[in-house]
Amino acid sequence: MMRKLFLLFVVAFAFSVQADAQGWLGRLKDKAVDAAKRTVENTVEQKTEETVNDVLNSKSDKKDKDDKGDTEVAAAGDDNPTTATSSDFKRGSVILFQDDVTAEQVGEFPSKWDLFQGTVETKTLGGVKAINLTDNAQVQPLIKEQGAYLPEEFTIEYDFYYWPTDQVPGNDGIGLNDMKLILAVTKDRSDYPGEGADGGDMTAFVLTHGVCSSSEHSYYFNGNKNGSFNYAFKKGWNHVALSFNKRALKVYFNDKRVVNLPRVNQPTWLCFQVPFDYKNLTFIRNVIIAKGAVELYDRNAQDVSAVEKAIQETGKFVTNNILFDTGKATLKQESMIEIMRVADYMKKNPTARFEVQGHTDNLGSDKINDPLSQQRAEAIVKALEGLGVDGFNLKAVGKGSHEPVADNKTEEGRAKNRRVEFIKR
Repeated sequence: MMRKLFLLFVVAFAFSVQADAQGWLGRLKDKAVDAAKRTVENTVEQKTEETVNDVLNSKSDKKDKDDKGDTEVAAAGDDNPTTATSSDFKRGSVILFQDDVTAEQVGEFPSKWDLFQGTVETKTLGGVKAINLTDNAQVQPLIKEQGAYLPEEFTIEYDFYYWPTDQVPGNDGIGLNDMKLILAVTKDRSDYPGEGADGGDMTAFVLTHGVCSSSEHSYYFNGNKNGSFNYAFKKGWNHVALSFNKRALKVYFNDKRVVNLPRVNQPTWLCFQVPFDYKNLTFIRNVIIAKGAVELYDRNAQDVSAVEKAIQETGKFVTNNILFDTGKATLKQESMIEIMRVADYMKKNPTARFEVQGHTDNLGSDKINDPLSQQRAEAIVKALEGLGVDGFNLKAVGKGSHEPVADNKTEEGRAKNRRVEFIKR
């Protein structure tokens, strides 16, 4: 009997403990849910406040930038304020000379150049053909016509390879700053015009930029005036561009303007000079001389008026200033200026729809040019979308070389045929 009573007591106690445990777990669950709800509410409230602050700060930042025009200046109190000026470079519309070296034979003197002295050969660097200058090389583009060939308005572009000091092949520890672009003022192209102050009255402008460690660069202009500036190149191919318009001269490194001179004597021809004799160090490629330049003191390079006018009058905007790497659909940096103008127009006219047509010259086969022009048109559409344009209003079409607007038998004609057309639909 006692045994049965003991078993009943144990069973009753067990049920009591289970009920209390369930009640405790329930209470714990309720508390956990309440705590979780409070956490979520606090998190949402905090995130909402952060989002509002971000939006307000973004608007404030945008207003500050808009108020500053095309130059952004660090806020007052910044220990390391920096400035950045947007590029206004625009390649001339008519190509006078162009050499990407792709057709040259490795080991031979490049066929589109003439030599004053030194050693110049076509070599490969990282699988890419380029012109190697050494032994105090002095070279100039091979222009058949005698005398001056640079017009009142022109642009010059080229790529050069930069080596950090500690990565120069076989020449560790050297630090040179002596690659020169020289704009002469003489009519006789048979004599080297000299450089810097030594050139005297024979030079209009001489740009000296670094090939190795130095980030300090210099220039001479109008015979004996001079200046200097700092710019740090990155290892690899870097782009140099120069624009001259009647008297104003500007220089750009990788699309950043680094020299801006209001009055320079009219140049007549150009040459390059590399004074040192290190082997496999100095390379240039993609040299382009073109007629035409950005307008004098054009402070509104991204004005959409030219786009608007063209579309109103003809229903399309045609440009030769959207450029790509040779044989690729990779946009060059300087192309963004023109693309931004189109983007500004389209954002001001959000219902306008355009066909973006890529056109090539007839060099190369249709098998290559047709898909390449399509890929380039698609790259432009992607760039416009990245600038806030609605992709629904854009259609990329590659036309290849099938619709020329000029004679493909001349370089001038081929340059006009290499174009992009934005046609309103």
